[in-house]
Amino acid sequence: MFRTMIQACALVAVAVLPLGGCRDEAPRREAPPGAVSQQQVRRGEELFKRYCAACHPDGGNVSDPERTLRGDVLRSRRIARPQDIVRIMRTPLSRMIAFDPATIPDEDARAIAEYVLYAFR
Repeated sequence: MFRTMIQACALVAVAVLPLGGCRDEAPRREAPPGAVSQQQVRRGEELFKRYCAACHPDGGNVSDPERTLRGDVLRSRRIARPQDIVRIMRTPLSRMIAFDPATIPDEDARAIAEYVLYAFR
């Protein structure tokens, strides 16, 4: 049953993912000095849209509304650094599927994590 649920979620994600490009683009935010560059933010945003936005639209969480990507929620769960997010991407604790390095290379996972910490702070 669990396998069927995962397959159904994956099917929904694949079906909905292309629709992400149909809405207006979110306004870009500028990085504070010394943080991440605009180029890094844009790259992380593009990767986030490709791999994460179907389940985490606007930093939310479609399968578990208690586990959003908002800064206050992440901090309350002791998730404050890019490596914390990458660790969760690799070995998730809840309903989230795992993204191994073959699916999302370490450099891309780090870019996504930096974007999440920046965009949803």
